[in-house]
Amino acid sequence: MGKLRLAMAQIDSVVGDLAGNTACIVSHVQKARSLGADVIAFPELAICGYPPEDLLHKPRFVEENLQALDAVIKASQGITVIVGYVDSHDGLRNAAAIIHNGSLIDSYHKIFLPNYGVFDENRYFLPGNRCPVYTICGLQVGVNICEDIWFTSGPSTAQANKGAELIINISASPYHFGKRNQREKMLSDRARENRVYIAYTNMVGGQDELVFDGASDVFDYNGNLLIRGKQFQEDLVVLDLDIPVLPRQADTNANVPDSIFVSSAGFETLKPPIENIAFTPLEADAEVYQALLLGTRDYINKNGFKKVVIGLSGGIDSSLVATIAADALGPENVVGVIMPSRYSSEGSISDSLHLAGNLGIKTLQIPIDPLFQSFLNTLSDVFAGTEANTTEENIQARIRGNLLMALSNKFHWLVLNTSNKSETAIGYSTLYGDMAGGFAIIKDVPKVLVYRLVHNRNKLAGFDLIPNNVLAKPPSAELKPNQLDTDSLPPYEVLDPILEAYVEQDKSIDQIVALGFAADIVKRVVKMVDRSEYKRRQAPPGIKITPKAFGRDRRLPITNRYNHAN
Repeated sequence: MGKLRLAMAQIDSVVGDLAGNTACIVSHVQKARSLGADVIAFPELAICGYPPEDLLHKPRFVEENLQALDAVIKASQGITVIVGYVDSHDGLRNAAAIIHNGSLIDSYHKIFLPNYGVFDENRYFLPGNRCPVYTICGLQVGVNICEDIWFTSGPSTAQANKGAELIINISASPYHFGKRNQREKMLSDRARENRVYIAYTNMVGGQDELVFDGASDVFDYNGNLLIRGKQFQEDLVVLDLDIPVLPRQADTNANVPDSIFVSSAGFETLKPPIENIAFTPLEADAEVYQALLLGTRDYINKNGFKKVVIGLSGGIDSSLVATIAADALGPENVVGVIMPSRYSSEGSISDSLHLAGNLGIKTLQIPIDPLFQSFLNTLSDVFAGTEANTTEENIQARIRGNLLMALSNKFHWLVLNTSNKSETAIGYSTLYGDMAGGFAIIKDVPKVLVYRLVHNRNKLAGFDLIPNNVLAKPPSAELKPNQLDTDSLPPYEVLDPILEAYVEQDKSIDQIVALGFAADIVKRVVKMVDRSEYKRRQAPPGIKITPKAFGRDRRLPITNRYNHAN
């Protein structure tokens, strides 16, 4: 029976904040040591933050990352530290440093470099080619990085065949809904297949469009969950492992070198008591809401903004965005701007004021009709003899966008865009109008999910925090008399499944029709998606919560004559 007290520090590293990240790492090392931990593991590229993207092309950045690693090494007296960094020896590598008692013992280099979706690791890194096993506290321990553990015959299997009893995987696994279930099933399978304990340390925090959800966990050799860290929060997870000696059939084909010695058996001194808690995961909609909350808070705070401004229309999208912002930043840091026009319903003002009162946010009212009339007067000669159409509708949206950006410039407030994924997909939005903004919180949230998130937030509040009138009214842009979204679009209950099939699953028109949707509606939706790529390319960044988000995941050419709708 091998014993080891393991600490897993799921920290919120900031890309490029080498000093801040290092201070955070050292602080967690000190705390883990005070708790009697033998080993502490940190996430993938914890020293420089993930993903560093083209900062990796800057030699000074890489060098300062190595200097930061030296500071962590000096702080490692009496404990083993496993931490992610960029190794520059013989090319750039995504690396895990194995550090003990003030010395760098070895570096493991990530072997499987993901190059799909949000990942571009082949752009920067060379793959590793070693699967060492380390003797840590008398146990045989394999160390690998993120993607390495997703493969059934990958480094974990190689390390198990070399005698590893415990696999420590350090990761920066971006969130999308359903990802935790998928990840935990994989880890359970990998532990059971290889008859090893698996300790998975995941990053937490928001980085531009990405959110990392934490939820670090440990599985025993039967695939049973032993402990789970908090979701969407920094956490130091500490667990005592009593690992039995398990009979294994020797791999006669494996070239099994001696393991690299790090430290002898642990538990030589009395350790302070710890409490092991496997936190209950959030329900699906609550999980998405927390991801949006964390992504918003980190984007605003990490980029140095203090306050945000939102155009309030009395609709469900702007209401959800304002609520997330107030929850993430505090209501004192959120300003709602009500910009009624000649086509605005009475409810657009009253519902906005009702919401603002419930949230405790400040509001401004700036009617746009005088400006709109000025535009119409200015353009009257040029537009003479033409019928009013979407041009006049878009002028109103652009006036509102200009006003929000003026407030942003004057008061240094960041404009939060309120477009959802359904609108973004089909181009039901106005360039330089309602698409204006610095950050699009619900850019990757389909409309039907918007409604579910509002219901979930109201349930959590115990009352209609977002007024019931907002939920009950049919969606409308209110840019012409009696306008409804369904004048231009299929009902969202029909539209969203078609979009999921086409955008997320890459199904063909025939395949989508075979799911039971009318062929003419499917063709119309697909055409709208395809012709709106130029708009999406100009949209602000937003939080990824689906498996295939626009921008980072789904990248199609703007100039493109491939016609899916034939």
